[in-house]
Amino acid sequence: MLIQDDCLNGLKTLKHCTVDMIYLDPPFFTQKQHMLRSAAGTVYGFSDVWSSRGDYLAFLKERLIEMRRVLKDTGSIFLHCDSTSSHYVRLLLDEVFGEQQFRSEIIWSYKRWSNAKKGLLSGHQTIFFYSKSSRYKFNVQYGTYSPTTNLDQILQERIRNADGKVIYKRDERGNTVPAKEKQGVPMSDVWEIPFLNPKAKERTGYPTQKPIELLQRIIRISTDEGDFIADPFCGSGSTLVAAKLLRRDYIGMDNSPAAIQLCRERLSCPQKTESQLLKTGVTSYQTKTPEEQAILSQFDCDIVQRNRGIDAFLKKHYLGAPVAIKLQKPSESLQEAISLLHMAGKKKRCSFTVLIQRRQDSAEPKGDIPSNMIIISSTKLTLEQRLEQAICTDNHLCAESS
Repeated sequence: MLIQDDCLNGLKTLKHCTVDMIYLDPPFFTQKQHMLRSAAGTVYGFSDVWSSRGDYLAFLKERLIEMRRVLKDTGSIFLHCDSTSSHYVRLLLDEVFGEQQFRSEIIWSYKRWSNAKKGLLSGHQTIFFYSKSSRYKFNVQYGTYSPTTNLDQILQERIRNADGKVIYKRDERGNTVPAKEKQGVPMSDVWEIPFLNPKAKERTGYPTQKPIELLQRIIRISTDEGDFIADPFCGSGSTLVAAKLLRRDYIGMDNSPAAIQLCRERLSCPQKTESQLLKTGVTSYQTKTPEEQAILSQFDCDIVQRNRGIDAFLKKHYLGAPVAIKLQKPSESLQEAISLLHMAGKKKRCSFTVLIQRRQDSAEPKGDIPSNMIIISSTKLTLEQRLEQAICTDNHLCAESS
């Protein structure tokens, strides 16, 4: 069901104790107008401008009281927020649901691109998890063990001794006691889930759209198939799509006609983008061998993965532009390596390119070596000397640099 109205009115249409879980991603008190135009030309947006923080919290409190009313005693609520007002919202949830009903502060962690803002780069948002009572439904989810986990920690049972120290349990003969079958590591309250990339199938153009993977994780831990989920600020409809894919019933509310229409379209053909990062892990993106990592680590550079033409960029720019580094691959001739690096460096507008020759049996290149390309072995000292020489031997470049 979809309701186009203020959620305060929509919630009042629901009966007492009928909802199993509520997720809400309300305004964050950003004091901004959030507007974006989708690829199809539709303008999505909402106002998050308030006369005061008091008015914002009063708005939220009135709706949270209704949400508590419609939740079942076994139900839970997940409120999404960021650092703008999370400290105020936590107190508000304590007031409406009770401090004793606080369950977790979930941290949604993600990678962000750098910006010019002074200070630490924001890399997470917060989801407060509260229940209506102590009889709340919770389904434990398991993850894989850390690569640093000792094998014995998995296979042997552990206990705490009289001093509170964790030790391996032993039988009357002094032998270690095998652990029972384990399903993995219980899920923690820090969730690393990537932001939707611009080309993701599920991306709609809505300004505050959240990944379906994030919503599915919330739904799995707090509900079962057939349960009833409500999203009072449904926006792009990610909660509803996640619920439909997991065979839950749902209701979404939003006072924006464009948002409700978007929800209808997504629900008619629900799609979820599979995250390669979550599926295969960070290590699947690391294409450098230990030997290649060691060679590149000699230089003060940022290593690049999954690129044929460039393996790293020097952190220091020369002549106001980046310097690209490429390692000659064992399968590449010197001419092939030169061509790949030259094309990639030109595309990235590099002042210089550096080719580290690894095959000493390589035939001489057929054509001229590009004037801004330096071919070296693998010592940092040699590279710095060659770069300084290249600048100083070209009067035109020296004039530009001065």
